Amino acid sequence: MTRPTPPEPLTLIVGMLSARPDLFEAAQAELTERYGPIALRSPILDFDFTDYYRPEMGPALKRRFLSFEQKIDPGDLAAVKLATNAIEAEFARRETFAPRPVNLDPGLISGSKLVLASAKDRSQRIYLRDGIYAEITLEFRKGRFSPVETTYRDYQSPEYIAFFTKARDLHLGR
Repeated sequence: MTRPTPPEPLTLIVGMLSARPDLFEAAQAELTERYGPIALRSPILDFDFTDYYRPEMGPALKRRFLSFEQKIDPGDLAAVKLATNAIEAEFARRETFAPRPVNLDPGLISGSKLVLASAKDRSQRIYLRDGIYAEITLEFRKGRFSPVETTYRDYQSPEYIAFFTKARDLHLGR
């Protein structure tokens, strides 16, 4: 019989999305207050993969990713998603240019995968708790991150993959 063992702590990442990239600094400040210093920050990237967010966020969206120095227990991913939802709600109260001024998507990087949290249920997602689900978005195999069948197009882009690869290297102490 296999005995359960505690999971290894994983690297927290957060994807930020907004029509106003100046909000990224304020969102980062909120996140670092909760999760500690930033280990890695992506450049600001164009988000032109879908119009899905346009009605609630506006046009010309930008994306930035953060990776944190302090690793977390993977069992805490649902709590992180609930916290990022609360930060989003606070931005919605303060900023009036769009119903959802900033979108914060947390996930975890291990040596073998990128897992994202979501409040939406889909067939490929596993329920964690409190209305939060987890989904393997990228697998690390044959020396690189590769999409799975349900990976969103933006997470398959070379710019995103490059960031996640650097975050994985930091996670592994390389």
